[in-house]
Amino acid sequence: MPQLAAPPAEPVSRSSSTLQRVALVGNPNTGKTTVFNRLCGARAKTANFPGTTAAIRVGRGALGARTVEVVDLPGVYQLHLDAPETRIVRDLLAGRTKHPRPDAVVVLADASNLARNLILVGELVAARMPIVVCLNMTDVAAKRHIAVDALALGARLGATVVPTIASKGIGMEALRQAIAGTLAKSSPEWPADVPAPDATFQDIAAWADRVMAATVKGAPTGDPLTERLDRVLTHPVTGTLVFVAVMGGLFWTLFALATLPMDLIEAIFSGLGSLVRQYLPAGPLRDLMTDGIISGIAGTVVFLPQIMLLFFLISLLEDTGYLARAAFVNNRFFRRYGLPGQAFVPLLSAHACAVPAIMSTRLIPSRRDRLATILVLPFMSCSARLPVYVLLTSLLFAGRPALAGLMFAACYVLGAAAAFLTAAIFARTVLPGRARPMVLELPGYKWPSITNALVTARDQGLAFLQTAGTIIFAICVVMWWLSAYPRSAPPADAVALRAQASAPGIPADTAQRLTDQADALEVEARQAQSFAGRLGRVVQPVFAPLGYDWQLTDGVLTSFVAREVFVSTMSVLAGAGTHASDAGLLERIRTMKRDDGSPVFTRATAASALVFFVLAMQCLATLTMTRRETGALRYAAIQFAYMSGLAYVAALIVYQGLQLLGVH
Repeated sequence: MPQLAAPPAEPVSRSSSTLQRVALVGNPNTGKTTVFNRLCGARAKTANFPGTTAAIRVGRGALGARTVEVVDLPGVYQLHLDAPETRIVRDLLAGRTKHPRPDAVVVLADASNLARNLILVGELVAARMPIVVCLNMTDVAAKRHIAVDALALGARLGATVVPTIASKGIGMEALRQAIAGTLAKSSPEWPADVPAPDATFQDIAAWADRVMAATVKGAPTGDPLTERLDRVLTHPVTGTLVFVAVMGGLFWTLFALATLPMDLIEAIFSGLGSLVRQYLPAGPLRDLMTDGIISGIAGTVVFLPQIMLLFFLISLLEDTGYLARAAFVNNRFFRRYGLPGQAFVPLLSAHACAVPAIMSTRLIPSRRDRLATILVLPFMSCSARLPVYVLLTSLLFAGRPALAGLMFAACYVLGAAAAFLTAAIFARTVLPGRARPMVLELPGYKWPSITNALVTARDQGLAFLQTAGTIIFAICVVMWWLSAYPRSAPPADAVALRAQASAPGIPADTAQRLTDQADALEVEARQAQSFAGRLGRVVQPVFAPLGYDWQLTDGVLTSFVAREVFVSTMSVLAGAGTHASDAGLLERIRTMKRDDGSPVFTRATAASALVFFVLAMQCLATLTMTRRETGALRYAAIQFAYMSGLAYVAALIVYQGLQLLGVH
């Protein structure tokens, strides 16, 4: 058995904070995250574990007048297993990290499946860790006719056992009191019949059987509803159909429910731009504020409702137990294309961001399977693509949310299809071999936690805004400068129109029309002579077969740094130097004109750009992470070259095909 009580190899200094530390440990699917959110609320943050790329959550919880630091560790079944997440838990509990050793451990145990959970509890007792047992999901146990004697169990363990229903907040105050009491003890008193520090796994298993016999009553019964649902949701045909329907409904909901907050955000930034124009004198500073900073940040923040709503809904699906069934159904397909079943979690998390998804592939035991997963992960549509998808699908299907939602879902399907087909190609070329089979536990069905979903949505929204506040902000300012300078003299046509507008006796509406025409000519000429215009024209011939003009080419070029800056770049180009900033973001971009006066975003061009962004590798952070996690630059090079080449060819086929069909 692992020796958790052994002192660290080097002295470990406690953090400067005097707070005591409590670690949350438990099997997967025992409600550990729910308990963490109940204890910490909004005072939590996600961080990488020292020396690894695995994410842990750290927060602060109130125990009466006392505040403690709470660490949510990865879910593990047993501490003796040789797995990355298990090593993380062992090292922190033993104090073999830069983090201080916890002062107490809260062990999450599923009351409806106590036999499995007692192995982990026994290992912690054998290590003589001061523990509190959170006996969670007692309502599920009652429905299955299982009764656990918490007092008798506590006497057997020498620890406080607190029955809870964390999803409803029941028992949480008692849990806080139990934690405080355990922290106040100088040293735990262990009963005679507990595993010894040198106990083997077999010793702990025999002990767990005795504890079960003495503390658990009632024979578990199957849940007829669960069995009926599983027959449908895990069936190869009906399970796949349900999965497609659920994902389609999810994406339709993004458009149907997020319209109002999006319009509100646009109105707020529009009003802010009007205030700046009202109180700042005309000049470069006002142009920077309105056309660079406000317009660029608005082009990103406006899509925050879709991002938060997406992860809110995904969290609800995960809490119900459905996503595990989706993994079971998808596993049948994964192995056909050379991907391991363990790739489901990285592929799912890649819808948030490919960077942590690549990190999570460390849990895949086979290096071949891990490399295959890493190479195809960026095909999955991450949150950075959401603003681009929303923009382009809205341009394609203005005023038709059902069609826009269907096209939005199609983007995810296309990315996933490209990932699987690429994995199949790589399985026969650069990464020959077959994926290992997957062992998966199906959790019970339960009502989702609204609190968990809200916390998840908040965390993802904050992460997105942090990106907007750094790289997107910088690129917005740079793009404004590139599109505004060098200043050029107004063209002769614009000067002539202004002269006509100021002539005596001209009606007011005619004068305004002539002035607007002059403004448009000046903006067109200024952008054509700007640095952005020159750069776009140099590279534009490469993208001309895809239907892109120099402005759209500029947007594509900046997006290779990070996809999400595409919308901000286009909003800057659409509003640079104009007085049309009161118009909505989508309307400004929709009405962008090419040099010949034709629309920048025809239906064929928008469709081509949409396909390009689904398939292209446009994230320096992802390439950097691929290089670091694979240990070889060639895999990052393969990833960039293959994805970008595939995106170009696919976008070319879409644009030229639509042109041949008469779609413009």
